This record gives sequence, structure tokens and C-alpha cells, in this order.
Amino acid sequence: MGVMAIQEPSEWEAAEVKRERINRPGASTRTRVITYEREEVRRRSDAVATEEPLEIRLHHIGDDYISSVTMRTPGNDFELATGWLLAEGIVRGPDDVTRMAYCVDRDVDEEQRYNIVNVHLRPDPRRDFGSIERDFFTTSACGVCGKAGLDQLATKASRIDSELTVQSETVCSLPGKLRAAQGVFERTGGLHAAGLFDSTGELLGLREDVGRHNALDKLLGWALLERKLPLSDCIVLVSGRASFELAQKSVVAGVPVMCAVSAPSSLAIEVATNFNMSLVGFLRDERFNVYSGAERIQGAGA
Repeated sequence: MGVMAIQEPSEWEAAEVKRERINRPGASTRTRVITYEREEVRRRSDAVATEEPLEIRLHHIGDDYISSVTMRTPGNDFELATGWLLAEGIVRGPDDVTRMAYCVDRDVDEEQRYNIVNVHLRPDPRRDFGSIERDFFTTSACGVCGKAGLDQLATKASRIDSELTVQSETVCSLPGKLRAAQGVFERTGGLHAAGLFDSTGELLGLREDVGRHNALDKLLGWALLERKLPLSDCIVLVSGRASFELAQKSVVAGVPVMCAVSAPSSLAIEVATNFNMSLVGFLRDERFNVYSGAERIQGAGA
């Protein structure tokens, strides 16, 4: 499979946009900037990453929930909502979502209509909304915060059972491939990315966002909607550090190998170890550290 289009609307979103004909915010925004370099001052136009709020509203058997408000880069919003709900344990598969739509209520300002996503869930009296019974706000730099992490994760995911192995040389090649495919980063220099690769290092999908948690939610949401879960034969690479939140999202999606270009946290390592996920950090300049599951990395296993 070739490289997925970056920051383009999903099939569901494209149909919604075509139907409503409302201007939607883009992934980048033009601004004026003053540049100082070697005592020379220039005024010019520049592109910056767009950051706007996204409100996710859930609808289930007559009940409505405002489950999350997150700061994100517009684009792939339906995938972002689906990936976040997957990590929260609200949905398990694509059939759990019956409909998604932007908010076109008359009471909503036109400029905010593409900042609200309504998610309609398949009726299931057993569906657990315990993790979102209160409204909360997450910033683009902070994932699902303030929760009892490991205990809650144990109810959403199982230990990863995968025979995937990958060559050390393939692991070293991933950051360059991720960077080369970051179209919006090329214009703005201000976005994180999450990429999905196969065992040979082929890039299967990539999503960008001002928030690293959002980038991974978009990627995993796309995988769920495309019926690719569990990702038991894939590698995930994130452009920043490996935090607990990113590790737990990867575990829920069944990812056997997670890589990060920066450092892992202690809790991310604990998650990877407990759930049998290989964790690679400081992946840059053809070097990396393995913190868990070295047996999957050929040439790095003890």
C-alpha cells in the first residue's frame, strides 16, 4: 500500500463537506512575520500550523455527552474522534460508530461548525461511559490526563501476541521516511506526526497534528475505520517522546513495536513491558535504544 494522503478529509468528512458547502479551516494559516537575521530585518508572509478547538459530542440511546474538547490541527477530525474513543474503550470496532457529522445547528456560529463533531454510537446497553462521565479539556500538548492509567488500561487491552520481527536497519530508516512524508510540517515546521509502517519499513499511513496525541489518534482512528485493527504486524513511529498516553493508545490498537525519536517516560516503559510491546526510543542518526521487547528487533536482541 502506498503513502496515505496527509491531512486530507476522510471519505466521511469529504461527503459532509460537499453536502454542507461551508468553508472549513485548513491545516496551515498565513500570517505576517518580522525576521531578524545577521542584523538584517525583513517583513514577510509565513505559514504556521493552525490550532483550533475540537469538541466531540457522543449520542447513544437518547443520551448526549460532551466527551472531550481538544486543541488540534483541523483535518481528519472524524479519525481523531474515532481514535480517541478507541483509546478510551468506548468503541472497539468500526461498526460501533453508525454516523459522524459536523455540527450544522442554527444556534452554532458558522465559523465553529467544523470545530464540533457529533458521533452516533450503535445502541448497546453494556457500553461503558465511565471514563467520560465528566466533561474535561485537553490541550494539544497533553493527552488524557489525571486518570488512573495502568489499572484502567488493563480493562481495555490484552497483552500483545505478535510474531512480528524487524531488522535494525529498517528501524533506523523510519525517521527519514516519516519526515519526508510530512507535507504540512514542510510548510509550517510546527506539527507532530505519527506514522504506521510494515515490517519492511513501507509507510502505510501518516497523520500530522499540532498535538502529538492527536496525531496518533487520527492515525489509529483511520486504521479502525478501515478495519485494519489489530495492528499486530505493524510499527508505529511518533515524532516526539514516548509518553504513557501514546504507549497506551498503541497497546489498545495491538501495536507490537512502538518507536519514538525522543525519550520514553518511565510509565511508558512500564506499559510496554506489562503488555509485551517493544519500545524503541531516541531513534535518530541511525541509532536507537530498546527499552522493552528487544527480541523483536533483529540485531538488537540480547
